[in-house]
Amino acid sequence: MAFIYNIFINLLIFGMKVFSLFNEKTKKGVEGRKESLSRVKSSFSSADKIIWMHAASLGEYEQGLPVLEKLKDKFPQHKILITFFSPSGYENVIKKEHIADVICYLPFDKKKTLQEFIAQFTTEIFFTVKYDYWYNLLAELKNRNAKIYVISALFYERQSFFTSYGKWFVKQLQKNVDWFFHQTEFSYALAKSVGLVKSSITGDTRFDRVKQLRNRNHHVEYIKEFIGVEKSIVFGSSWQAEEKIAKLIAAMNQSIKIIIAPHDLKRVQYLKEAFPDALVYSKLKDLQPINFNSQLLIIDSIGLLSKLYSYADIAVVGGGFHDAGLHNILEAATFATPVIFGNHYRKNPEADELISVNGGKSFETEYLAADFILFLTNNDEEIAEMSENARHFVDDKPDSSTLIVEKITSF
Repeated sequence: MAFIYNIFINLLIFGMKVFSLFNEKTKKGVEGRKESLSRVKSSFSSADKIIWMHAASLGEYEQGLPVLEKLKDKFPQHKILITFFSPSGYENVIKKEHIADVICYLPFDKKKTLQEFIAQFTTEIFFTVKYDYWYNLLAELKNRNAKIYVISALFYERQSFFTSYGKWFVKQLQKNVDWFFHQTEFSYALAKSVGLVKSSITGDTRFDRVKQLRNRNHHVEYIKEFIGVEKSIVFGSSWQAEEKIAKLIAAMNQSIKIIIAPHDLKRVQYLKEAFPDALVYSKLKDLQPINFNSQLLIIDSIGLLSKLYSYADIAVVGGGFHDAGLHNILEAATFATPVIFGNHYRKNPEADELISVNGGKSFETEYLAADFILFLTNNDEEIAEMSENARHFVDDKPDSSTLIVEKITSF
């Protein structure tokens, strides 16, 4: 099976290189990996003790960051390495202030490539977030006596571990991972059913992350003036379906203020055409005076969304009306905001929980979602109840990162 896995890795590399000729995002990942070795060589020595966090993308980075920050507090002399698989994670984080000594792409999972990369420093603690497993990486780290953990682990039935050919994958995890910190009881039970018993339930570290957001400065210039005294809806990480909901609501109630922050800034041009009377956030500073009478504001700047939710009476979070996957609903819920989304969220157990406490709702179609949002805008008591439920939903979760770090430091 190891032979087949390594063939798969070579095919993956070949496929990404070919696809990079036609896709800018993939090209960034392929080209960026060429710099990974030189970055660690220039910043680390073999004597440096490293805490290494790997995140597939931006969501996993946000999920792992509370644990990384606490580990850095515990081990201030250790250096920090963060690796990403996806450009969407790397490109966002590298531009911001961060605690890492090195941020780079994870090298492709080939033995010789990884051996040279890992030999540049001494990894004392390695953790991957959620479910991004690279088996040559884990084996090489274990050969060098690193402690290896999976935080906010999330197992589900369709993973390879629960198939007829999954025994090899399970064996690698049994041999190389020191502990799994599970998000849910269901994930914990599934892992145990195939022999992954070195584990505990510690919850989802994203709750720790979003609780932190409340205590930070979440002011965004012009937003208060744009909303004025009207009710506001923030469409976060929107795709076409969520933007269709915005159009339906705008047509039915002209007094509601609508803010759209698209998942991909390439959608901004489409939004300008769909909403010709909308204001565009980056252009506001050039308008003298600014006329805030427009109903809709398009956000064409990165990094504002978690702050924008603090202004919302209602939040609509994108990704749930198709198989791209639901985006982060907790960033909205933490600000006591009712959260609306589509019903495609198989990998988001927190969505079912939020619905069960009436802090959010999912819908099969855009029309049903729009109808409910219009109902909410005319029912202050319902908004207040859902808002309070959303806040309690976040507040009642355990401090997962503290539980995880206490366990790690006990090994």
